[in-house]
Amino acid sequence: MQRGGYVIVMRHASSPLTPPDPAQADPDNLQHERQLDEGGRASARALGAAFHRLRIPIGQVLSSPTYRALETARLADLTPPHTYPQLGDAGQSMALDPNGTRGGWLRGKVGQPPTAGTDTLIITHAPNIREAFPTDGADLADGEALIFRPDGRGGASLAARVKIQDWPILGADS
Repeated sequence: MQRGGYVIVMRHASSPLTPPDPAQADPDNLQHERQLDEGGRASARALGAAFHRLRIPIGQVLSSPTYRALETARLADLTPPHTYPQLGDAGQSMALDPNGTRGGWLRGKVGQPPTAGTDTLIITHAPNIREAFPTDGADLADGEALIFRPDGRGGASLAARVKIQDWPILGADS
C-alpha cells in the first residue's frame, strides 16, 4: 500500500445505533445525526496516525455525507473528503437499497485505479458494502476495511481485510 494503487473501503468507526439527544450532540452535528462514540473517535484518530506512520499515501477520500462518516475522516486527519450521496444511507440507517444502486456505484468506484502513487479511501456504511461485496463484506465490523487492488479494466480483487483496531499494530515490529 505504501506505493499506492489500492482502494480501501471502510465502514465508518463505531457509533451508537441511535442519534444523540440534542443536548448531547456535538456542536457541529447540526442535524443531530448519529455520531461516533468515544471508542469510534479514538479508533478513527489511531487509524489516521497509523496511515501516517506506515506511510500509506492516501490521495482521494470519498465519504458518505452522514455525520459519523465525515467525523471518521476528520478525526483520521487525512485529505478532506469528497461526499457522495451514493455512499450515504439515504436516511435509512442499516437498510439495504432494494435496487442495488448504491452497491453498483460502489463497485464501480472500487474498480477505478487511484491516482499514481496514492491509495483511495472510501468511508461508507455496512449495507452499502454488503450490497457491493456480499461475500467479503457480509459481516464487516464498525471501522473494518476491505482493501482492493483495481485491475485497470473496471474490476478489483480483494487483497486484505483489516479491522480498525489492527491498523495501529501493523508494522509495529519493523
